[in-house]
Amino acid sequence: MGPSPDGGPPPAALVVTQVALPEALAAACALQRVEVDVVPTPVGCVAVCRDVAEGAPAAVARAITSLLPGVPALLLEQRDGRVAAARWSDGAEAGAVAPGLALEGAPAVVEQLLLGQATAAEQPGACTSVGMSRWQATRTLAAVTRATRRAARRAARRARDRAAGGGTGS
Repeated sequence: MGPSPDGGPPPAALVVTQVALPEALAAACALQRVEVDVVPTPVGCVAVCRDVAEGAPAAVARAITSLLPGVPALLLEQRDGRVAAARWSDGAEAGAVAPGLALEGAPAVVEQLLLGQATAAEQPGACTSVGMSRWQATRTLAAVTRATRRAARRAARRARDRAAGGGTGS
């Protein structure tokens, strides 16, 4: 999408999530038939909306937060150089947020994507939900779930070992 008619940045919409793995978010979006490009950041993954027509970004935020009950997300929309921000949770908008506050602690790539200074494709680790089959998405989510469970078991084992070792020799 090119610049807006007034020469400003092209419209853009992002959903900032707490999801750690871009493949997991892309797979979840693919299962919902939501077309996004997913960019990893230090604070969580950002879903870059492919469709920025009026109402489409809200549909993406609704789909993502419905898939992640209890986990809030932030919808950022930029049109004609003006940024709007809203918090979403459990598939519903939970209220507007001052755009300055929303962007204040965000990684630089969020603002760059929002203002058209960078693209998702240019970002390391980015992936897309577009073209991912339901079978591939299901396999990806299953693999992520298995890896997460293994990591949790290892962490619990290490904690038990530390507790057992810490109790002796004191």
